[in-house]
Amino acid sequence: MSSFKALGLINLLTDACDKIGFTSPTEIQSASIPVALQGKDIIALAQTGSGKTAAFALPVLQKLYENPAPLFCCVLAPTRYFFFEF
Repeated sequence: MSSFKALGLINLLTDACDKIGFTSPTEIQSASIPVALQGKDIIALAQTGSGKTAAFALPVLQKLYENPAPLFCCVLAPTRYFFFEF
């Protein structure tokens, strides 16, 4: 898909994307945003800088806009740790 509007995002969010310079969705965004807007769960893997954060945050913001709720989503993020032996 060639635009955030075509993915099903509301004008409020597409305007915000335009303002911050998101001109067209990335591959991960095109694949995941429509699915998330349908209320389905997603597990995705993509490289750093590919737009994963917006891929999950934009649908979350839209759903919150449509139906405000104090507790809405849980985001699990991997952590990295380093083991140093001295």
